[in-house]
Amino acid sequence: MCYNRGCMILVHLSLTNFRNFVRLELDLPPGPILLVGANAQGKTSLLEAVHYLSGARAAHAPFDRQLINFLALFEPLPFARLEADVKDGGINTHLDIRLIASPKDAPTEARTRKEVLINGVKRHSPDLAQAMKTVLFLPRDMHVIEGPPSERRHHLDTVLCQADAAYAQTLAEYGKVLSQRNALLKQLHDRGSDGDQLAFWDERLTDLASTLIRSRALALEELQRIATRIHLDLTRGAETLRLHYQPSYDPVTLPHGQLGLDLEAQVDWTHLTRHAIRDGMRTSLQRMRAEEIARGMTLTGPHRDDYAPYANGLDLRLYGSRGQNRTTMLTLKLSEVDWLQERTGKWPVLLLDEVLAELDPEHRGSLLARVHSVQQAILTAADLAMFNSDFQRQATLWRVSSGTVAAV
Repeated sequence: MCYNRGCMILVHLSLTNFRNFVRLELDLPPGPILLVGANAQGKTSLLEAVHYLSGARAAHAPFDRQLINFLALFEPLPFARLEADVKDGGINTHLDIRLIASPKDAPTEARTRKEVLINGVKRHSPDLAQAMKTVLFLPRDMHVIEGPPSERRHHLDTVLCQADAAYAQTLAEYGKVLSQRNALLKQLHDRGSDGDQLAFWDERLTDLASTLIRSRALALEELQRIATRIHLDLTRGAETLRLHYQPSYDPVTLPHGQLGLDLEAQVDWTHLTRHAIRDGMRTSLQRMRAEEIARGMTLTGPHRDDYAPYANGLDLRLYGSRGQNRTTMLTLKLSEVDWLQERTGKWPVLLLDEVLAELDPEHRGSLLARVHSVQQAILTAADLAMFNSDFQRQATLWRVSSGTVAAV
């Protein structure tokens, strides 16, 4: 067991009425843990539970109510509970998350109340990231590369929120200000006003936006530095990966002839200060005021940002094969592990769901070698044979069946 500061380990997990698990008590060792079992037995649910501990945000469930065990929803007071003990060096932290749903036959609309406690004290959900950090890969995460910009924005925000509590707070405040500004734009459209009332909201929006934009630009530069090295390793030197930030407000002029091309454009965002970004975006909003009032919405800002992964100069969003995109997504997840450790001094728990299913033996070996460098990792598989004998000998093997976990 590692007891050095920064060596964060999840040592115990307790689940009640969470997804497939009616009741689970589990002591977890450091190092790689391999969950084996057929589909729909609870392997992915266990990964989701561990991930939920780092921010009380469901990985792919739109509503927290969906996390409550189906049978528990018929009880008089449906609820789910997640508890965990986390050891960070000599510091022990107890996490407790409770999801309490209104009964199905309640006269009001079904709602779910969430309570978060850290060491017995009520806290806000973002506070969980200070005690517990995770990096989760699910096969459906391919949408991050192949899906709309909102998928990539959410991915980047999730990573940043775990590393920077101030970023999480700024992001939440930006969402509130954006809603207020959009509501005013709709009113101005209906009344036909000239929009002088927007000045206050423009100041608030640009101030918050400048923090988000600069934070995203710096994070992507740091992630790219790590990802380039990892991707070269995973692809045996065949591909060079670059991450290109594409903010909706862009004060950087692209090199002549590159505007609109799919080939990678080398643009350095990191030299811009918050002050420069704020002033430039304020000018942009003033220039677009008439169009925004006509459409009743804010047309520029971090809520419309994107980033593009390029392999050997080609935009993977448009031209990446499924194999390329899967390898790239794995690269991004492995990069997040190293980046979070660099930024915070804490190793996150790496959670990989069916990660070897579409990789050839060479790629599998490279990936598993990297898993060993993480303080704690949990992987799932339906077929144990995909893991080489060396990895199996060094991993803790558990079989998951019908919501129960037992040693192999």
